[in-house]
Amino acid sequence: MTHPGEQFYPEGVHWDDPIPRGTLPDLLSTAAAAYGARPALEFRDRPISYDELEGMAEVAASAFLHAGYGKGATIALFLGNSPDHPVNFFGALKAGARLVHLSPLDGEIALSHKLSDSGARILITSNLSALLPMALKFLAKGLLDRLIVCEDDTWGAIGTPQTVLPDDPRVTTFKAFADGAPKPAQWPAIDVEDVALLQYTGGTTGLPKGAMLSHSNLTSAVSIYDIWGAPGRAERDAIERVICVLPLFHIYALTVVLLSCIRHGDLISLHQRFDVEAVMRDIEVKRATAFPGVPTMWIAIAGLPDLDKRDLSSLVSCGSGGAPLPVEVARILEQRVGMKLKSGWGMTETCSPGTAHPKEGPDKPGSIGLMLPGIEMDVVSLEDSTKVLPVGEVGEIRIRGPNVTKGYWNRPKETAEAFVGDRFLTGDIGYVDTDGYFYLVDRKKDMIISGGFNVYPQMIEQAIYTHPAVQEVIVIGIPDDYRGEAAKAFVKLRVNAAPFTLEELRVFLTGKLGKHELPAALDFVDELPRTSVGKLSRHELRMQQPKSDTSQPEQKIATGGR
Repeated sequence: MTHPGEQFYPEGVHWDDPIPRGTLPDLLSTAAAAYGARPALEFRDRPISYDELEGMAEVAASAFLHAGYGKGATIALFLGNSPDHPVNFFGALKAGARLVHLSPLDGEIALSHKLSDSGARILITSNLSALLPMALKFLAKGLLDRLIVCEDDTWGAIGTPQTVLPDDPRVTTFKAFADGAPKPAQWPAIDVEDVALLQYTGGTTGLPKGAMLSHSNLTSAVSIYDIWGAPGRAERDAIERVICVLPLFHIYALTVVLLSCIRHGDLISLHQRFDVEAVMRDIEVKRATAFPGVPTMWIAIAGLPDLDKRDLSSLVSCGSGGAPLPVEVARILEQRVGMKLKSGWGMTETCSPGTAHPKEGPDKPGSIGLMLPGIEMDVVSLEDSTKVLPVGEVGEIRIRGPNVTKGYWNRPKETAEAFVGDRFLTGDIGYVDTDGYFYLVDRKKDMIISGGFNVYPQMIEQAIYTHPAVQEVIVIGIPDDYRGEAAKAFVKLRVNAAPFTLEELRVFLTGKLGKHELPAALDFVDELPRTSVGKLSRHELRMQQPKSDTSQPEQKIATGGR
C-alpha cells in the first residue's frame, strides 16, 4: 500500500478522492442559496442567517469597490470575534481584493511590520478600546490612508469599553463608509489561483512572513476536511452548533470553523474570548455539538473541580490544534467525562490541514495522526532535504498538497529555501511509524508556540532591547504547564545598570508586545553564548539549560491565569 495510514481512514474515504476547489465568495453564495434563512452565526444571542450574512458581505464589497479597493488592493482586518469579521472578510474578497489578518494579540512592533510589508493602506477595525487606539497609532505613523471603524454596539450593547473616533477625514465608521455605495452591475472576476489572504507566520526566526494563500488553497483545505468528515456527517444528518472561541484571524479557526461551517450550513456560536464557564453554558444549556479548541482551553476544562459532574454529552466532535496537546490532559478528559480528545497537526502554510486521527484506529498517545486525503507527507534527512528517511527515523517533515501555499509574499529567497521541488519543508522534526502515524519530537527553528499562537523570539528581543538597562538579550522557549511553552529572557545588563524584576520588565513591555508574547521568566547572566563568528547563539543557550528550568522563584511568573 502506497499510504499505509489509508487502511484506518473512515469507511468510504480514500486518499485519492478528488479535492474540489473554487473561490471563497462562491462558497458563501452557494451556502446562502442552499440554506437561506437558516442561522449562520449566533452572537450575543442574536442569530444572523445565511441570507443576511451574504447581504452584509455584498454591502461591504460594494463599499470597497466604490472606494477603489478592488482587484490588486490589499485590505487589512484588525478585528476580534464578532460578525464584523466574516462580513468584511467575504466583502473584501468579493470585491476582488486580497486580505491580511492583523492579530489583536500582537504588539505594535509586529503589527507595524505586517501592515507595511503587506502593502495594505486601508484597515478595518472596531471602536472597542482594545483595538481602536492601536489602529490610530498606525494612522499617526503614516502606515495607513484610511481607517474604517465598525461600531460594536451594532451587535447589541454589552458594556464593552469603546473609544470615541477622532475628528479626522481619514477615519470613518463602517456605516458611513458603506452608506450609498452602489452595487456593481457585475462583480469582479476572481481566479481560483488569486491570492485571497496574506497570513503572517514565522516558520523561522526573524520577522514574520506572509504566506500567500490562494482561493484554491483555502477551498481545497475546506474540501479536505469535508471528505474526511463526510461519513460522520452522513451518519448524524444534523445541523451542528459549533463553538467558535478560536480567533477568526487564526488559520485554524478560519478554516476549521468559519469556512467549513459555512460549507455545511452549520451554526457558528461566536464567542469574543475564551471564558470557561461561558463555553460550558454553550455546551450544557445550548447543547453545542462541536468544540474545536487549543490545548490551553482543554487544560482549563480539564481543570474544572466539578468536571465529573458537568454534562458534555451534547458534544459529538471535539478537536485540539495549534500546539501539541499534553497527553495527560487528554487522559483526564477521557477518564472523567468519557471524551476522547486527540490532536491533529497543520500549519498556516497548509491552510490548517495536515494530519488527523480517524474515529476508529489504533490508540497511539502522542501521535499527531495520519496524513489527510490529498496530502502527501514524508520525513527527510536534516542534512539533506532531498533524502527521504525510512520508517522510524527522525528528520524534518515535508508536505505537499492543493492546500499548501505557493510561497511567501515578497520573499523569493525564503520561498526557495522552504521548498524541495513542490514539497514544503515544515521545520518540524519528527518521524512516521509503520502504520503511517506521524509524531513530532522538536522544531527545527526557534519559534515558540504559546497557547497555540506563534511567538517570535526576535520580536521580543527587539522590544527588550529598548530597555535602557539591557546590553544584550536572548529569548528562548521554556516548558509551561498551561500554554505548552512560554518565553524566557536571558539578559546581560549594561555596565553599572541595576537589575529589574520580571514584573517590572513585563510592565515596561506592555503595549510593545502582545500579552502572549510577554516573558514568563527572566535570568540575568554575565555573558551570553556566541557562535564562532560572534553572533549570539540561541541554540547554544538552549543546550546550556538544565532539563528542568531552575530560574529563581521571584523571576518566574505563572501563565495559567486569565
